[in-house]
Amino acid sequence: MHRENPLGQPGRIAAFMTPSHSSRTALVIGWRELIRLPDIGIAEMHAKIDTGARTSALHAVDQTPFERAGRAWIRFRIPTTSQHDDIIAEAPLVDRRAIRNTSGIPQHRHVINTTLVLGPRKWHMDVSLADRGEMAFDLILGRTAIRRRNILVDPGKSFLTGHPVRKSARDGIIPVFAQNEE
Repeated sequence: MHRENPLGQPGRIAAFMTPSHSSRTALVIGWRELIRLPDIGIAEMHAKIDTGARTSALHAVDQTPFERAGRAWIRFRIPTTSQHDDIIAEAPLVDRRAIRNTSGIPQHRHVINTTLVLGPRKWHMDVSLADRGEMAFDLILGRTAIRRRNILVDPGKSFLTGHPVRKSARDGIIPVFAQNEE
C-alpha cells in the first residue's frame, strides 16, 4: 500500500508509523537541531544528530568525581560559547564507560543522566562527558538518545524543530546543581 510518508514524499509508511504502533506523530528532525538541557542550566545549544554514534557526548572539561551522601557524583565545566557563559555543573554519575572517540579509540568517560528538550518533546537520556573542544558541536546526540522516541532524521535538513519548548517558568531557572561561574 502506497501512502505519503512524513517527509511528504510518496512511498511506504513503515510499520512503526501506523496508528496501532504509535499514538503520536513522528517528530522529523534535521542533522542539527537546537536543544535544551535544563538540569544542567543550558537554555539552548546546537546539537549534531549522529545516528552513527551510539552514545551522546557533551563537551565538558575540568571533570572532578566526588562523593555526596555515599553516592558517586561528578563536577564539570561547560566552557563559554556564543549561546551561554561558563557553566559549572554537578550531577550523579550513572557509569564510567569505554566509549570510542571519533578516531575509533576507546576512552573511559563519565556518564550522567539528564533531561533533554528537543522541540516540543522532553525526556531523560544518558550522555558521556568528553573534551570536544576541537569539534564543531558541543553536543552529539547519539542513536540511543533518540531510539524508541518516534523520531525520524532528515539528513538533508537542519533546525526543523525550532527553539526548544519551555513548558513552565521553572524550566528557565538554572537548578541548584548547575551554576554560572561569576
